[in-house]
Amino acid sequence: MSYRIPSPPPSLEELAQRQQNVVTASQLRARGVPARVITEHCRRGGPWQRLLPRVYLLQSGEPTPEQRMWAALLYAAQNGREEGRREGAVITGTAALALYGFATVPRLPAVTGVDVLVPRQRRLKDVGEVRIRRTERELEARSVHGLACAPVARAVADALLEWTAQPGGDAAPVRAVLREAVARTGGGRTEVGRSEVGRTAAGRIAAGRTGSGRAEGRCTVRELAAELADCGLTAEPRVRAALDELLAAERDFVRQELRALADRWELPASLEAPELRMRGGTYIAVPDLYWPRHGVAVEVDSDLRCVSEGEAAWVRGGQHRMEYLGIRVVYVSGARLAADPEAVREELCEAHRVGGTDVVELLVV
Repeated sequence: MSYRIPSPPPSLEELAQRQQNVVTASQLRARGVPARVITEHCRRGGPWQRLLPRVYLLQSGEPTPEQRMWAALLYAAQNGREEGRREGAVITGTAALALYGFATVPRLPAVTGVDVLVPRQRRLKDVGEVRIRRTERELEARSVHGLACAPVARAVADALLEWTAQPGGDAAPVRAVLREAVARTGGGRTEVGRSEVGRTAAGRIAAGRTGSGRAEGRCTVRELAAELADCGLTAEPRVRAALDELLAAERDFVRQELRALADRWELPASLEAPELRMRGGTYIAVPDLYWPRHGVAVEVDSDLRCVSEGEAAWVRGGQHRMEYLGIRVVYVSGARLAADPEAVREELCEAHRVGGTDVVELLVV
């Protein structure tokens, strides 16, 4: 039987270097620094200073923006962990987006407030520039420059909640920050336009990463839509309009990719987004692709156009009507198309071979 000998905790010097000279009172006490020494060192003209309750900077002079972020995170965590894992708190909102390097928010030195997300049961108050935000969900963290940050989608949602609640929030760069959240490729700070959303989607398809993978400092459209809906932001007209644009761009790219592959697979030419009605005019549905001679329809990432439950019910109703009338409906997601295009090809070819039924009463408008 082997035994693992626990490694000793880092020294005060090692811990200070890891946390950019910002430490908590409990971390100091764990290394043998008594309270009176902390008090003496933090007196006027002393070598240390108190940044926040029970959080100290082991140097004199103005703290750097990164040190301010460390102080906010350590204040909210207040768990004395020494491994650098702040499981009790994560930075979110505008401060997190600045750490991620978003071009659509102020650079880090200009960020005046730090939002920190903590579990709902934590008893903490706002202090100084630190604003406490609570959540009932389990915290997720991404390490950015050694700091624990909320995932991009959650950070964007919290930033939008802050902006839309402020007077003059109409000037907030809502559309720009949503575009950048899904179109970033990590690294530099770059403005992102609508055409670049499609090009980024193309890169994800080619790399087989649509729906699950993400570059540093970005998120998928699904993740962003889920967070905005969970925070109630889809009721905000500007947020909803910008999100609708992203959802449409994502689905449009996957649809175009599928059409190109269908041509390569030598399938017949399809109609794109036709409106299907009965001869009497009764509305049926608007599938993404439709082959009228074969009675085959394709629905591409239909959940990407369903932000509200009402919309989801409307889309499902159209799908059920097509299936009831005998149209053979094939459901394709961008993730599946990227991961297993051969399976998609086989399903489409089989649908064309078998064909649909009872389509003679349909009109393509």
